[in-house]
Amino acid sequence: MPAVLLSSRPVAGALMGAGDVIAQQLVEQRGLHGHHSQRTLKMTAIGFCFVGPIVGGWYRILDRLIPGATKAVAVKKMMLDQGAFAPCFLGCFLAITGVVNGLSVEQNWAKIQQDYVDALLTNYCIWPPVQIANFYFVPLVHRLAVVQCVAIVWNCYLSWKANRL
Repeated sequence: MPAVLLSSRPVAGALMGAGDVIAQQLVEQRGLHGHHSQRTLKMTAIGFCFVGPIVGGWYRILDRLIPGATKAVAVKKMMLDQGAFAPCFLGCFLAITGVVNGLSVEQNWAKIQQDYVDALLTNYCIWPPVQIANFYFVPLVHRLAVVQCVAIVWNCYLSWKANRL
């Protein structure tokens, strides 16, 4: 397994878990006694098993599809990332979260329909400038870690959005 995937799994898992803790404590204000540890473990597992490998692999594919490190290349990568990958990834993330949370197929589909457009539009407000900088300044082996560090707030939003029933 490539080093980028091995290193991305724990980082993505830990930061997805941290995002959930922040969502529960700061956004939802559950307090320590009201914290849902199982939910945090589920989000950590999704980061470890899904986010880390998929996003890490996507960055390697993107580097092969659009080689180089110029500003124009960074913009092209961002356009492909945000135009093709982000919509698919976000839909899959919401679906996986629904399955992990035990939703029926009908409930999961209704939740995706309720949350997808808002989450995608929020994504487009945050990620294009982050990704241009990431693709231009950051070497491939560190891109997922950089994105996941920036994504701590995004992970908090996704956890809140995905776990709102």
